[in-house]
Amino acid sequence: MKFQNIALKILVTILISNSCKKPQQSVFNSDLHNMMIRIAEIEIDSNHTQEYRTILKEESEASIRLEPGVICIYPMYQKNNPTQIRLLEIYSSGEAYKAHLKTPHFQKYKTTTLNMVKSLQLVDMTSIDPTTMSQIFCKIQP
Repeated sequence: MKFQNIALKILVTILISNSCKKPQQSVFNSDLHNMMIRIAEIEIDSNHTQEYRTILKEESEASIRLEPGVICIYPMYQKNNPTQIRLLEIYSSGEAYKAHLKTPHFQKYKTTTLNMVKSLQLVDMTSIDPTTMSQIFCKIQP
């Protein structure tokens, strides 16, 4: 029993220490200064808040899972005003963003939510310290 506990502790330590190692095909091996970073500011019709969130959650999950050039699509809403949605979007490049716009999951999101969106503003951003990004995302454990 004591041996099993020690073996389990060693296994957990190995898994945790390797969980943040970059994969061989990492976007962080590319030019970090060519990443496209954007904040989408969206206002949703209050009659469609929950429906919109459900569709957006599906789209963002599919984008991260299926598109190697999508580093982050992180949707959130204002705590005191749930119709105000914000997305942090990070793509490995402008080309990755253009490819994202053509995907079936993005097209489905765009067409099904069109009548729910009252306003949309896309704010392009520039990272002050892009090299820290891999460390930030590494800290998040499911």
